[in-house]
Amino acid sequence: MRSRPRPGVPATVAACGTMSPAGGARTGRRLIAAMLLVAASLDLTRCSLVLMTFRHLTSASGLVAAGIGATALSATTARSCLAGHRWAAPAALLIGIASAPQASASGFYAPYTVPDMATAVLGVLLAVAVLATAGRTGTPTNPP
Repeated sequence: MRSRPRPGVPATVAACGTMSPAGGARTGRRLIAAMLLVAASLDLTRCSLVLMTFRHLTSASGLVAAGIGATALSATTARSCLAGHRWAAPAALLIGIASAPQASASGFYAPYTVPDMATAVLGVLLAVAVLATAGRTGTPTNPP
């Protein structure tokens, strides 16, 4: 007796091939968005430290404005990354690359040591995560 192939098996094999890359791209976008939100919170932490340590309001206001701007940029990029906009990945890469020099500008002195070290490490990890997910387009592929 000849056994006939079940009709559901090829569809299952094809579905396995199409689900993996899209899920990996979505996971990568979520990871990058989470890192961007952490970078935004570190920028706000640095803003609050500036307000506590600087004695002159005029010099501190420029640093606070720059920190709030960086927070807004990171949060907007995180939201766009989750939405899948194409410009979000290069923006996240630039934020990651710029984080380490930005953190080292204060010189890692107290009370900035912990937020600056965390920002530098997060910037490197963010840049690596963006570069690692750069080739994933989420296009469906079928196994041979």
